[in-house]
Amino acid sequence: MRALEVNAEYFGLDLLQLMELAGRNVVQEVIARFPKGKSVAIVCGLGGNGGDGFVAARHLLSAGFEVEVFLVGKARDISHPAALKNYDVLRSLQGMVPVVEVLDSAAVPAIQADVVIDALLGTGTKGKLRAPISQVVDAINATKGFKIAVDVPTGIDSDTGEVLGTAVKADLTVTFHRLKLGLAKAKRHTGDVVVGDIGLPQEMERFAGPGDVSLVVKPRSPTGHKGDYGRLLIIGGSNIYSGAPTLVSLAAMRTGVDLVYLATPAKNAYEITSISPDLITVKLEGDNLNPANLETLKPFIENVDVVAMGPGLGLAPETQEFVKACIDEVEAAGKALVLDADGLKAFAKFKRALKVPLVLTPHSGEYAILTGKALPENQDERVAAVQATAKKLNATILVKGKVDIVCDPKRAKLNFTGNPGMTVGGTGDVLCGIVAGLLALYADPFEAAVAGAFVNGAAGDAVASEIGYHMVATDIIDWIPKMLESPMDHLKVKKPGH
Repeated sequence: MRALEVNAEYFGLDLLQLMELAGRNVVQEVIARFPKGKSVAIVCGLGGNGGDGFVAARHLLSAGFEVEVFLVGKARDISHPAALKNYDVLRSLQGMVPVVEVLDSAAVPAIQADVVIDALLGTGTKGKLRAPISQVVDAINATKGFKIAVDVPTGIDSDTGEVLGTAVKADLTVTFHRLKLGLAKAKRHTGDVVVGDIGLPQEMERFAGPGDVSLVVKPRSPTGHKGDYGRLLIIGGSNIYSGAPTLVSLAAMRTGVDLVYLATPAKNAYEITSISPDLITVKLEGDNLNPANLETLKPFIENVDVVAMGPGLGLAPETQEFVKACIDEVEAAGKALVLDADGLKAFAKFKRALKVPLVLTPHSGEYAILTGKALPENQDERVAAVQATAKKLNATILVKGKVDIVCDPKRAKLNFTGNPGMTVGGTGDVLCGIVAGLLALYADPFEAAVAGAFVNGAAGDAVASEIGYHMVATDIIDWIPKMLESPMDHLKVKKPGH
């Protein structure tokens, strides 16, 4: 839901509109249960959940209820733009809705009303509640009024249902768009649950956007150490190709992964080291990878979190033997695996479901080699075909194209970023590196693939807006950090069908 709200804004839905509809859903539940003239206390936080409460206050006043708002924190610290807008509207009513600021735990007032609405904290809450919010929660629970939680009771982890120290015990929870997973596990705190419609089309859940990027970008601790943020082994290259694995490695480094090892034939390795001192190369014997190289690679496979294999490998018979043996070794070591390009083609000859997370990143031609069938022309049929293959192989599959298709056995998303300039060689290698890097940063495989597709295409769009379609793959790599850290600052919407 957090990702979907960001994506909704990206695709043109105004957050003020979503907040208005959320607040109205709460009001409808109050009106259905209580006659006008009853007293309503609305306890608001400084974020989007508080904004829903401000909207509810305005509409309840209009419906003839006696309304008072308790704001936990200073109004000047309201962080959510739409919430601030609704707070300003509320204050313009010239005191018709009293607002009491609650600034510390010693000043938490008794809350007395027929209805108490908890609009303190929403779905983003993690970690134990701190003062004065924990004391305000206790004050809400102490009231005899009918308690309504907005989206999720404050103090409940919306993903797990865990009680974060203390939590509101609501008689009714009004959540939005879809039932949050944690609510089903926290029935002692939710009371009855109503799912309200806030105007988000179900189809939008299938569209990749900057919200999907927010799911995979993790905060970094100031006390972190080398390796805390992932180790990745990239295996690729041959006597013909050295650029492809280099692009994968450089792209992965730009995702923020701590350590990237690039295993490639020794001749390539020396050339690559001269290109970038940031890369750690593992020098393998022979012009092409072969089964004898596996002994050298075993310690690295054991040491990393993810292995990405395929770009530039070639399809020499000994290399195809190596791919099969290496996949067995990666599976035995319990490491996640990303297969691209020639690695995919070799895998196609013995394909099977693995016991470890597997991400496949074919274009449509490689998908046909993998499955023996070309993708249908109709988009819905294409998605169904890719998802069927994902179920068969228990994998996440990212099919690159004008519209990228990302499926795992249960989920499917479409990505619309990217442009015709990205037909240039190497852009698929960059995508492989982004996905592998995000996976090494402990992202869910499906979420890493969705975010990787979006970031790669959006970075390509940014390059095209600067220099047109005269790009090369390394141009895209320079944009990866910007699209990971603040995509909304750099994006133009690529809408479905455009």
